[in-house]
Amino acid sequence: MRRRPFLAVAGWLATAAVATVIGVAAIEWVGESIAGTPGGVLSQEEVERALASPAPSVPGVGGPSSPTGSPLPPGATGSTPAGPRRAFATTGGSAVAECGPGGVRLVSWTPAPGYRVSEAEQGPDDDVEVTFAGPGGEFELKVRCVGVEPVSADDD
Repeated sequence: MRRRPFLAVAGWLATAAVATVIGVAAIEWVGESIAGTPGGVLSQEEVERALASPAPSVPGVGGPSSPTGSPLPPGATGSTPAGPRRAFATTGGSAVAECGPGGVRLVSWTPAPGYRVSEAEQGPDDDVEVTFAGPGGEFELKVRCVGVEPVSADDD
């Protein structure tokens, strides 16, 4: 009679172990897309390197777009060749900037959750800025060029 509960527990444990092994194998087989970020988490340097490289183009799809993602008018090329791009972040959001012949230019900007863009000066100019407003107040990100490198600038 005591053997019956022991067999039930042993059977349950064996079933749980087999189900776990099958689940892990299925996740491995399907790949990282179900369990995490494909390619893993990128470092700051890897993000900057990826942003500096030209985006792949697909013939007949899309085209140049503005920092807000909307298409540029036909014939617009988006930008002239520029130096390396660099990402900047504040509590209110983040932005990517690059230095070129006309000065510094904001390539893109994204508010953090709960924040919005209250003002943005895209450039190119001697300095550019974007202001994020939200529950924590206003956060201004101002960027200028030092050589060909975009750097965060203090308010004048």
